[in-house]
Amino acid sequence: MASNASSALPRPTVGLTTYLQQAQTGVWDVRASFLPAVYVEGVTSAGGIAMLLPPQPVDDAVVDRVLEGLDSLVITGGRDVDPARYGQEPHAKTDEPARDRDAWEFALVRAAVARGLPLLGICRGAQVLNVALGGTLHQHLPDVVGHYQHQLGNAVFSTSKIETVPGTRVAALIGTSTDAQCYHHQAIAELGAGLMASAWDPDGVVEAIEIPGPEFVVAVQWHPEERLDDLRLFAGVVEAATTYASKKHSSLERNTA
Repeated sequence: MASNASSALPRPTVGLTTYLQQAQTGVWDVRASFLPAVYVEGVTSAGGIAMLLPPQPVDDAVVDRVLEGLDSLVITGGRDVDPARYGQEPHAKTDEPARDRDAWEFALVRAAVARGLPLLGICRGAQVLNVALGGTLHQHLPDVVGHYQHQLGNAVFSTSKIETVPGTRVAALIGTSTDAQCYHHQAIAELGAGLMASAWDPDGVVEAIEIPGPEFVVAVQWHPEERLDDLRLFAGVVEAATTYASKKHSSLERNTA
């Protein structure tokens, strides 16, 4: 009989997607995959093991192999989603598309949802989840709400009062409201299949979405990694990852018994 020590599960693995673009470090100016350290700190501070997932050539076998080694997935922030993904022409203020990253993250999201892998989307990650499931975006939010308070520019985050929808997973994680760090000029328009809005801001902008039910599929338009004194969202996805890993471990033990 195995001892409790030998059968104890390790901390869960959390995959985080990364940027893929030109970057400078020292004398080098190269195309690089990278991610701000605050994302990693959010995961590790909440008890997970962070694993970076750089954009790479996509096929089903690659995506399945990657997800098989994970207990949860975080789709991180970054550039705008290519409007062609939701049937629109680009707005003048929309970023040049990061097609390699779009392809990689869309494949990861769809496969993760299909297999029930816990998923947290952050800012761009919320938009990727929504569009991957058939939704659309407002390409330039100032055209909709009449101001620039959601993205002040020059890497200055604004604070928005977010109200959650009672009974949702987001409400269970963060309560009825929170002060969120925002930096987005786009936002969710039509919801993707199976998604519901689970938080709003005073302008009527969707600030969080989720798939109702037992699986952890949550995405927020704000940046929880910018407030590491509040780990509730990271703790939520790490807890879901722990449960997922436990079930996977139990299934493996049954199959090898």
